[in-house]
Amino acid sequence: MFQFIRKQIHNHLVERKIRRTRFVTKDGHCNIKFGTTEYHNHFAFLMDFWTTFVEIHWCFVIVLFAAAFTGSWFIFGLLWYSLAKNNGDLEVLQNSSESQRIKCIENINSLTTAFLYSLETQTTIGYGGRALTGHCPGTVALLIIQSLMGAIINCFMCGLILAKISLPKRRAKTVTFSETAVICLWKGNLCLQIRVANLRKTLLIGSHIYGKLLRTTITPEGETIILDQVNIDFLVDAGKDNLFFVCPLTLYHVIDKSSPFSEMAADTLQQQDFELVVFLDGTAESTSLSCQVRTSYLPQEIKWGYSFLPVISRTKGGKYRVDLSNFSKTEPAATPHCACCFHNEHNKELTLHQHVREGIDNLGFDVIDLQDSVDVTEKGD
Repeated sequence: MFQFIRKQIHNHLVERKIRRTRFVTKDGHCNIKFGTTEYHNHFAFLMDFWTTFVEIHWCFVIVLFAAAFTGSWFIFGLLWYSLAKNNGDLEVLQNSSESQRIKCIENINSLTTAFLYSLETQTTIGYGGRALTGHCPGTVALLIIQSLMGAIINCFMCGLILAKISLPKRRAKTVTFSETAVICLWKGNLCLQIRVANLRKTLLIGSHIYGKLLRTTITPEGETIILDQVNIDFLVDAGKDNLFFVCPLTLYHVIDKSSPFSEMAADTLQQQDFELVVFLDGTAESTSLSCQVRTSYLPQEIKWGYSFLPVISRTKGGKYRVDLSNFSKTEPAATPHCACCFHNEHNKELTLHQHVREGIDNLGFDVIDLQDSVDVTEKGD
């Protein structure tokens, strides 16, 4: 019992360590922090205020929404109150002898009523209890300014909320990658395979898939490069561009001599220090917005000698059925121990096939057609 608990705690600590050291999380977020204050200029974010507002969390957007409207009502309420006070409208209410004096605003006798009048003006409610008399030019100008400011605030907040709702990264949530990657034989080649599925029936137009291998390298000059990026090309049977992305696809990377995986083997893969980041770029068919989906695989998440289970089948009614329960499931498959072993065996097979095709081992001998050959024994006699 204690050994089981100890094992679970160890696995949990290993998973936490993996999550901390991952540069790109499984859901595509980049694990990076700008800690140097020299290059951390907040003024630059304020200059690009629209992007800043679109990228902030929803809780701040709600607070900004309430503060923008409530603050504008209160500020203009103070202005209406000051106009009424400067014109003597408040004194008219207290002194009945001056009741015949012309007022700028009817029925404003306190700061509360001025705030209510500001709210009614900006929201165009107009209950009828408070209104302008039209005898003061300043009140007409303030009414125009508040109406324009209210329209600007309405447009800005509506556009901000609409932009946040329609962010392309929301569409990326409906595209998922397999939890693990596999290395197996595929169509006569040693390949690294991953799976990607589109959970919506609408397509991603112009889809393009590629990968980056992140690792620490040392240059011949002795310089250490952290997060050195190496291009990893992923293909499907139809190529790598303009994919027909309506059902789950199995992407594969051919491990040839130019691949960085050619230096690895089944028993050394888990000891490697790298991170494979996979990108999928496309345009949403329904919104025409470009989006990018990202995920990453650590060496512990790549299975050597396994292949994916099939997910697409055909029903009796002639429809195609996608079983997502097998999306990340794998099964053992016969796979060479390393890429070098595979290429050596492949070269031997090619050489043997070439020798069988030629029919000779030594190119210095002449080839004699057996049908036209003569009896050497009879000649000797």
